[in-house]
Amino acid sequence: MRRRLAVWHLLGPSLLVVLVAVVGAATPPTIQFQVRSVLVTAAIVVALYAFVGNSGVISFGHVSFVAVGAFAAGIASAPADVKPSTFPKMLPFLANLEIGNVQSLLLAAVVGAIYAFWVGIPLMRLSGLSAGIATFAVLIITHNVIRNWEAIGPGAKTLALVPPTTGFLQATIGLLVVMAVTYAYQRSRWGRRLRATREDPLAAQASGIEVHRERLIAFTLSGALAGFAGGLFVHLLGSITTEQVFLDLTFVTLAMLVVGGIGSMWGALVGALFIAGLNAFLVELEKGVVVAGRDFDLPSGTRLLTLGVIMFVVLVTRPSGLTGGRELSWPFRRGRRA
Repeated sequence: MRRRLAVWHLLGPSLLVVLVAVVGAATPPTIQFQVRSVLVTAAIVVALYAFVGNSGVISFGHVSFVAVGAFAAGIASAPADVKPSTFPKMLPFLANLEIGNVQSLLLAAVVGAIYAFWVGIPLMRLSGLSAGIATFAVLIITHNVIRNWEAIGPGAKTLALVPPTTGFLQATIGLLVVMAVTYAYQRSRWGRRLRATREDPLAAQASGIEVHRERLIAFTLSGALAGFAGGLFVHLLGSITTEQVFLDLTFVTLAMLVVGGIGSMWGALVGALFIAGLNAFLVELEKGVVVAGRDFDLPSGTRLLTLGVIMFVVLVTRPSGLTGGRELSWPFRRGRRA
C-alpha cells in the first residue's frame, strides 16, 4: 500500500495534467493558447517548488533562471540569417548560432543549472529573510544585465522570430518531465536530507547532513528545471522581452505556490492550474465573449482584483494552501491506519 501511495503521488497529478491538455485541445484557438500558457506556467511553479518546497527557503530569484533559459533557447533557435542585421552588437558566435527545438530546450536547462550553481554557492549559506533579499538581488541583477548588455541578447528590444513550437504535446510533455524529475528528487536521499534541514537545521547538522551542500544541489536542479520551463515559455510566445520574465512573473508564481500549498508538488500543481486557469478565463471575459447570442465582458482590471481577493481569502481561511501542503491521497484507500 505504501508503494502504491508513492506512485499515486506522481500518477494522480500526471493524469490531471493530461486531462487539462485533452480538454484544452478541444476548445477554440484563442482558448487553446491560454491553456498552453497555463501548462507552461505550471512547469515554472513546479520548478520553483523543487527548491522552495523541499528546503523551506523562499526564493525571489528563480525567475532569473527562467529568463536566462528563455533567452538562451530563443537566441539559439532564432534564424541565424536575420540575427546579425537585427542585433548588430550581439557576439558573432551567438548571432550565427541556430539549433533545433529540442536542443534549445536542453541548452536552456544547462544554462539554468550552471547559473543557479554559481549563484547558489554563496547564497545557499543564507536563510530566512536574508536569503530572500539576496535572491531578489539576483533577479534585479539578471534583469539589468540581459536588458542592457546587447552582446548577449537583444537588450531592451523584443527577441522575435523564435519558432513557436510549444503546442499542446510539447507543453504537456515538458510539464510532465519537470514533475517527474521533481518527484524523483524529493523521493531520493538528497531530497529527504534537504527536507530534514527544513524541519530542523540544527538536528540535521548534528546528524551529519551538510546544509549548504544539500541546498546547493536542490538549487542547481531547480535552476535547470526553471531554465527548461523558460525554454518552453519562449517557444510558446514566439517572442520575449525582459519585462515578461521579471517582477510580475516572480510574484505570480510565488503566489500560485503558496495558494496551492508550498509543502507538496500536488499543491504546486493545483495552485498553478487554479490561479493560471482562472487568470486565463478572466482575460477572455475582459476581452468579451459571446454566449447564447449575448455579449459578456468585464471592465478592465477585474482580473487583477478578482485574483487578489481569491488569493487573500484562500490564505486567510487555509494558511497551508488549498491542499494543506500534502500530496494527493490514494482514492481507493479503504480506511485510515491506526
